[in-house]
Amino acid sequence: MKKILLLIIFLFNFSSYSQTIEDAWIYLNDKPQQTDYMSHPLRMLSQRALDRRARYNIALDEKDVPIDDNYFLQINLATGITVKAKSKWLNAIHVQGYETNIRNLLNLSFVKKIEFANKSIGIISRPATENIENDLFRNINSTITYNYGEGNNQINMLHGEEVHLRGFTGNNVLIAIIDAGFQQVDTDPLFEHLRVNHKIVDVYNFVGNDSNVYQYHMHGSGVLSTIGAKTDGVLVGTAPDALFALYVSEDVSQEMPIEESFWAQAAERADSIGVDVINTSLGYMTFDRADYNYTMDNLDGKTAFISRAAEIAVSRGMNVVVSAGNSGATSWPKIGFPADAKSVITVGAVDENKLIAYFSSRGNTVDGRIKPDVMAQGKNSAVFWNGSIRNLNGTSFSSPITAGMVACLVQAAPYVDPYQLKQSILETADNYINPNPDYGYGIPDYSKNKYLNINNLKQNIRLIFPNPTTDFISINDLIRLTDYKLFDLSGKLILTGNTAGKISLKQLHSGMYLLQIEDKLFKIIKYE
Repeated sequence: MKKILLLIIFLFNFSSYSQTIEDAWIYLNDKPQQTDYMSHPLRMLSQRALDRRARYNIALDEKDVPIDDNYFLQINLATGITVKAKSKWLNAIHVQGYETNIRNLLNLSFVKKIEFANKSIGIISRPATENIENDLFRNINSTITYNYGEGNNQINMLHGEEVHLRGFTGNNVLIAIIDAGFQQVDTDPLFEHLRVNHKIVDVYNFVGNDSNVYQYHMHGSGVLSTIGAKTDGVLVGTAPDALFALYVSEDVSQEMPIEESFWAQAAERADSIGVDVINTSLGYMTFDRADYNYTMDNLDGKTAFISRAAEIAVSRGMNVVVSAGNSGATSWPKIGFPADAKSVITVGAVDENKLIAYFSSRGNTVDGRIKPDVMAQGKNSAVFWNGSIRNLNGTSFSSPITAGMVACLVQAAPYVDPYQLKQSILETADNYINPNPDYGYGIPDYSKNKYLNINNLKQNIRLIFPNPTTDFISINDLIRLTDYKLFDLSGKLILTGNTAGKISLKQLHSGMYLLQIEDKLFKIIKYE
């Protein structure tokens, strides 16, 4: 009788459990078409994205390769499975379905593991794996002055006006804003200069799976205004001459893990078009289903799907700026996700007098890293909202104010990778010597950043272009005949000779090579 009762209970539990629609990430073993894609990089990334990689000497790798079409199709056709999103970086497909149907996907030979959003189920598996440095220089001689209007305090706090005076206003730097919607950006006069000058270069709504981003919410519009506004005497942002990609990943009607996957898709699209800076004033901790919730023990930069995606975004050469969160005075006082990712720039909030805002989320991470990284004005910030400039609160605004300053540094020193740039920002912050979990490293002085020093920028400049290439490469600063060696990835010497600035690669097969000139080594991609 006891055994029968236990069986009935087991079947009842199993039945009730299987009737709940679950979210899960299906991680794949490999990418069978990797070799073909690596030989034809423009099938994966735009020329601008490849140029950005070349500046930092970041090699293409398997994370850049799209998810295999056949794998995707088999999962999409599986019984009881609905595909909601996919991430090439994490080689994962986000699905929904009953637990039993999702578990059945493990029978597919190419599935490595399944991670349920429901923490009580967790991960089921077959047993997971997880690069950087180069150069370019733009000589800026112009002097630019603005009347910042309502934004005067928030930019002067960071000494941003001095950066602008030196000509660094984010010109030609591409910033992706991943947010909840961009109402009125397509109509309001404050954003007219963006529309007229074609500064918005890409838009996509990952929630609706369409290009309609100018609805849903004002939040992204407010975020954009703190960076890209350019109306003298009204509001001027921290990078008023930047280019923008506007992406919607936040579904304001719910709070569910699918939004993490939408964010990853947006970041991957940003990478593919050559984005330099990502701002995300979003964060995730708890969901509409309690069994999906993260805990503060997960704040290690490695657990949350969105945090892992953000870390990969930085490794691709993009500077990722994230709001710390607004839960400092709640039962969850800590930062959220992806603010815990190690390499992102996590931004807390201060008021107009540089005092920590009560709502600004605190650190540190569970593994003891300092977060937030830096601070900026997020209390009484000047923000566009529903047709006017208002004073609003939130790290949602201290983050983009910071992202604009990061874009100005990228313009000044486009060859400096995100890891170096983040460190240089921390070094000018007013709490750099004694960082703490409330204030991080403090408020940076961007005018003192070492990469604004023109003499430093002129040292050791060497640009290899075009890279990738079909037939030849040029070396920018050679002024005399110089020896070179070209190796394949196994270390075999393929070519040797001397050049005054141009090398033919016509005789080589598609692939990646290493070029040695004097004491420097460069990665070169040849494609047909």
